[in-house]
Amino acid sequence: MQLRIASHHRVFVLTGAGISAESGLPTFRAEDGLWAGQRVEDVCTPEAWDRNPAKVWEFYSMRRQAAQPAQPNPAHFALARLEERLGDRLLVCTQNVDDLHERAGTKRLLHMHGELAKSRCDRDCGRPPVEDRRIYRSLDEVPFCACGGRLRPHIVFFGEMPLEMERIQRELAAATWMLVVGTSGSVYPAANFVHWARGSGARTVYVGPEAPLNAAAFTQVVEGRAGEVLPDLFLEG
Repeated sequence: MQLRIASHHRVFVLTGAGISAESGLPTFRAEDGLWAGQRVEDVCTPEAWDRNPAKVWEFYSMRRQAAQPAQPNPAHFALARLEERLGDRLLVCTQNVDDLHERAGTKRLLHMHGELAKSRCDRDCGRPPVEDRRIYRSLDEVPFCACGGRLRPHIVFFGEMPLEMERIQRELAAATWMLVVGTSGSVYPAANFVHWARGSGARTVYVGPEAPLNAAAFTQVVEGRAGEVLPDLFLEG
């Protein structure tokens, strides 16, 4: 299968854990994955942060360490090449917190769930997130913001609002194509994006090793590894 991208088309791409899994990063729901043995309530909620920031930082330092060896795969590079062709007619929105899209060359990118390699003030003082790839061995090593707040992972915890939702809605409303890669279709609000895009008239295509839970919402479902499907998926003209 190939998608023909005409000069008037605008493409919205949503990527999920499946595209990173092809680079060796475990998915959230994998039985032997990074989250195995850790309760979400203990490491990824505002309440967990208030209760035990040391445990939260221990967990996210582990995630940073696990992400270090990962490299972009052919799917990441295929999307970066598509951006080179389409320019501002393409936007990649990722549910992933790794930086594999950036390292492949994608620039028009939204991290709706935050970024693993950044930290921000836990007081929401208005200062922007800072680049931070350090592996913290104890809470005493974690620096403070200039306002006095403690730095926390720049991650959208469960129960918090995903980032840049207004822009995402605008981009979906303008899209003529929506491509979804490697998501389960069970995490909201991202699972609703395909419905929003279809409501605006976009054609919607899913690529992944198995059909998502919201498969019925797609114009077409392509089962296969993203790294094998995406490099030859797009045609111009």
